[in-house]
Amino acid sequence: MDDRQKTYRAWNPNAGRQQAYVPAEVLPEDDLVFFLMETISEMDLTPFSGYYERELRGQPPFDVTMMVVLLVYSYAVGVFSSRKIAAACERNLAFKVIVGNDPPDFRTISDFRKIHREAFRNLFLEVLKLAGKLGMVRLGNLSTDGTKVEANASRHKAMSYGYMEKEMNRLKAEIEKLLQQAEQVDAEQDAALGSRRGDELPAELKRREERLQKIRQAKARLEAEAKARAEEEQRRRAEEESRRQAAGKSRGGRPRAAHKPTPEEKSQTNFTDAEAKIMKRSNKGFDYCYNAQAVVDGAEQIIMAAEVTAEANDKRQGVPMAKATLANLHAAEIARPVDENGEPRKIPNTADNGYFSEEAVEELENLGIDPYIATGRQKHHESEASSSPMESAGMAGVKEQMAAKLRTAGGRCLYAARKHIVEPVFGQIKQVRGFRKFLLRGLAKVAAEWQLICLTHNLLKIWRFKTLIPGP
Repeated sequence: MDDRQKTYRAWNPNAGRQQAYVPAEVLPEDDLVFFLMETISEMDLTPFSGYYERELRGQPPFDVTMMVVLLVYSYAVGVFSSRKIAAACERNLAFKVIVGNDPPDFRTISDFRKIHREAFRNLFLEVLKLAGKLGMVRLGNLSTDGTKVEANASRHKAMSYGYMEKEMNRLKAEIEKLLQQAEQVDAEQDAALGSRRGDELPAELKRREERLQKIRQAKARLEAEAKARAEEEQRRRAEEESRRQAAGKSRGGRPRAAHKPTPEEKSQTNFTDAEAKIMKRSNKGFDYCYNAQAVVDGAEQIIMAAEVTAEANDKRQGVPMAKATLANLHAAEIARPVDENGEPRKIPNTADNGYFSEEAVEELENLGIDPYIATGRQKHHESEASSSPMESAGMAGVKEQMAAKLRTAGGRCLYAARKHIVEPVFGQIKQVRGFRKFLLRGLAKVAAEWQLICLTHNLLKIWRFKTLIPGP
């Protein structure tokens, strides 16, 4: 009989309490945290520090570079909550490398993120400038796309326009009833309590009046949005008609109905985040979301522009995103490609059919962009016949010309690349890093948070690029 027993490595549970760790000695030399500390410290952070230089009173704030590195590293590794970041500063070696023995609390982290939301736009440009210097931006194929990101808004804190009128009438009736009861109670209390009085009815009255005021504001907001949409539609139709008249064409079919300047009965607004809108999410039904837009360069998946809109439709986003990209290229000192005559070459830009409109194509071409935008949905495994440039030039309409352009060999190659340029970026942000919901509320704050997400994406690309191709 074999009396041997399995042996295990020795474990002393108290050793960890007695041993002093130096995080910089435990982590590998090429760890992300060391890269960020070195890289961000060399960037221009005056938009952050300028805020504190205006106020000399009070306790000294935390070092600006440390706070920026802390937020950037947190978002890079998928830790977004200020409370979770504060907890990690006490338990995680990489976080302790950043903060040392003086970690900020969650409120300080949250306030820093809110206060400096505009400064993160400048940091986005600083990161883009670094990517340009490393040769990671080549402008061979800029791909534009959008993704719905859930807003920090509860579906239970919303109300439709049609229900608002009913709720307002109900609250008005309750307020009137409470006022009548208040008069009766005042008379009874004057006799029973003398100078003393109870506060129950005034509190109930105040709560209903505040609720009524919020509904009135929400109703006015929906009416203003509907009026703005009607004016925009009227302006667009007038431009279409002027173009048709200039081309000597007439619009066929029945006359179009006027766009209603009043909201639909089912139009909703949210009391938690009034600027968030109901949007359809892929395979998840409808929810309050924002439409996060990105323009990605095809070389190393560097995000060139990142914006957020409350419009669910992408049709009017192509031109603003192109303008933002060109502005960022100029600010980041990234030169556009030139032809043999030294003239700026048009930059190819691919986008799905949600971005197509004749106006968008014309405006993009005027900006020096070479658009490749799908004009309709292509069935799975459907093959398109190739088209020559001569056939494209013979087409009369913008839509037909774009469809023929996409059927050329070059057009098919560029558009097919879109699937491995911009779409994986959203997968890396949502699936790998776990960012599926905005923490902040309001379009301006959400846009700043999206900038932070996208600049950390670019920094991760730069870190991996420098790891694979180390510098001198």
